[in-house]
Amino acid sequence: MPINPLDSTTAPGTTGAAQQTRQPGILGKDDFLKLLIGQMQNQDPLSPSDPSEQMGQMTQFSILEQLSNLAQSQQAAAANDYDQQAVALIGRTVTYTRRDVSAATGVVSQVTFTSRGPTLTIGDDSGISPVVVTEVR
Repeated sequence: MPINPLDSTTAPGTTGAAQQTRQPGILGKDDFLKLLIGQMQNQDPLSPSDPSEQMGQMTQFSILEQLSNLAQSQQAAAANDYDQQAVALIGRTVTYTRRDVSAATGVVSQVTFTSRGPTLTIGDDSGISPVVVTEVR
């Protein structure tokens, strides 16, 4: 079965929230591994490829995997920092921009974590994104 890594827009083997979309034409670590396995399966047994070339490819794959893991760790740390900053607003007086683009001021009484990230409850207003907070006192 021929492998075409360019016809997929999500990382193979991922499901749910772990699924990431990619731009067409960009190869990921799963695509690299598929190409490497395909190359090894289709090589001529009487004329195998150079072992140093295979070692180089495996090294490249290992580096790619570690960079991918590092990026995921950094994303998780950034999300954790964002959540902590939202929690730190509890009990603080903030000025924020309402949906009707008017400014409002109130005390943050609650932080709710949703699939889109944290939302604030300020006075009678709930579901307020921390991004719209313009001033903290």
